[in-house]
Amino acid sequence: MRGVTGRLMLLDTASLYFRAYFGVPDSVKAPDGTPVNAVRGLLEFIDRLVKDHRPDHLVACMDADWRPQWRVDLIPSYKAHRVAEERAAGPDEEVVPDTLSPQVPVIEAVLDALGIARVGVEGYEADDVIGTFTARAKGPVDIVTGDRDLYQLVDDARGVRVLYPLKGVGTLQLTDEAWLREKYGVDGRGYADLALLRGDPSDGLPGVPGIGEKTAAKLLAEFGDLAGIVAAVDDPKARLTPTQRKRLDESRPYLSVAPTVVRVAGDVPLPEVDTAVPRAAHDPVALQGLAERWGLGGSLQRLLTTLTA
Repeated sequence: MRGVTGRLMLLDTASLYFRAYFGVPDSVKAPDGTPVNAVRGLLEFIDRLVKDHRPDHLVACMDADWRPQWRVDLIPSYKAHRVAEERAAGPDEEVVPDTLSPQVPVIEAVLDALGIARVGVEGYEADDVIGTFTARAKGPVDIVTGDRDLYQLVDDARGVRVLYPLKGVGTLQLTDEAWLREKYGVDGRGYADLALLRGDPSDGLPGVPGIGEKTAAKLLAEFGDLAGIVAAVDDPKARLTPTQRKRLDESRPYLSVAPTVVRVAGDVPLPEVDTAVPRAAHDPVALQGLAERWGLGGSLQRLLTTLTA
């Protein structure tokens, strides 16, 4: 990571392979009949992203822990509805389609053989890895994700933007501060406050009852940030309706812990990795074996051609 000054592309890998899995028919199979739609789809995604955006550095960020205990300790409902099985040691098992789970190790092996940096850190989500790489980057950063939580990292001054897939990765929403203000009335820094006030059922975040997206945006415009809103609850002159004041006051326990849960970490202990876009396969023999075993054919060859161009 030292000396990274060119354009850095960070992949929210699970977000992308989930999209590939649901976007590519499961009739795409290996020679033995095993579905490889997520593998092939992800390779096609990366090929298109590298072709269209020409990053100098590329990191596939992974969920070493998709539901970190330190977040659950603060908000027990965090992602609780996605737990398939609780485990006493290590991360709980996440609900994942039966034919996707076996493809994840194949994806990891292919990325490693290609030489694309793959980083997950114990106790942290991919979002936190992305947040830390972004904080350390010296040049522009493109974050590729289907998760709006990462809008909080958008920063025009630093050249940080989110590329949000609308259809495959051929159609991307380039999310900058102007887009965020137009859509949500906040900038990147304000998005986390908006999200925690509004809540997010998909992540098990309750939010403040009665405070939807538009009301949250208005409150942030009026009082600046979450701290300003909480301070306004105690100020009888502050322009809050009686109902808003009551609900915000009752939500203080949630509001005191939600920022730690919602904001991505920027201080993850990242390993030292070579983030440069590989110009040749790191392990051609292993890659050839994977290509034959899983029938990766044209998808892998196109990506190799793009990387070595």
